[in-house]
Amino acid sequence: MVLTPYEKIKQKLKCKIPSVTLDFIPNKWEKIGDVVTIKLDEKTQPYQKEIGKAFSNVLNCKTTLLDTGGITGDLREPNIKIIYGSPECETVHNENGIRYKLNPCKLMFSSGNIDERKRMGEITKKDEIVVDLFAGIGYFTLPIAVHGKAKKIFACEKNPLAYNYLCQNIVLNNVSGKVEPIKGDNRQVAPTNVADRVLLGFFKETKKFLKTAVQCLKNNEGIIHYHDVFPDKSVPEEALHHINAVVNEYNKESELLKFRRVKSYAPGIGHYVFDIRIK
Repeated sequence: MVLTPYEKIKQKLKCKIPSVTLDFIPNKWEKIGDVVTIKLDEKTQPYQKEIGKAFSNVLNCKTTLLDTGGITGDLREPNIKIIYGSPECETVHNENGIRYKLNPCKLMFSSGNIDERKRMGEITKKDEIVVDLFAGIGYFTLPIAVHGKAKKIFACEKNPLAYNYLCQNIVLNNVSGKVEPIKGDNRQVAPTNVADRVLLGFFKETKKFLKTAVQCLKNNEGIIHYHDVFPDKSVPEEALHHINAVVNEYNKESELLKFRRVKSYAPGIGHYVFDIRIK
């Protein structure tokens, strides 16, 4: 019988940790390149090193990281601790024909967003100008540049480390002719009156950046992809309320083209994306 990776991990730990603790070994993880990140129940905390070693060995990873507090701050930095393996966390993650170079110890990467990254590579129209207001290392910018038909993508990022990897990833994926990286707070550096499409791939208080998104659009008209976290019961009304409050200032109207739940955020709360046409 062929064992699953999870079963192999538990098997390796059978003689290393108390049997009553085995059931608390996480059955989910985030593997980015050859670095794996896990979350641990408090009952397993005393055995971090043994658990980290088992994950690294079974999943063929050089480093196991412990997620101690999710993503925090304006720079979207992960709260991470190395529990096993190499302290050098830089890696290259391959996904959908795209190479993302990053350091998972210092920068976020969510596998839960994979469908949305793929969708962005399919949705752009020929010769469009796109502005990505929260480019990070190129999460959405790279699929658009590699697989999409856009003419130009302006990629804004204010985290210096993420911006550095963004520039490297543009070269790594041979899209220097399509992507222009822009360093700084998008509210100050984003190009105005140029875009057919704007990406707001950020959540928590994304509404504060809606005005910037509208200003990026040609004549304040085009499509905005608005990400944020909402209670499931408030969707899509709450998002549309925030959007309309902004577009009304420009004497424009909004049309909801589509919305989807990207992933779960907490019980009854989801990370959603709304495709909105401003006209």
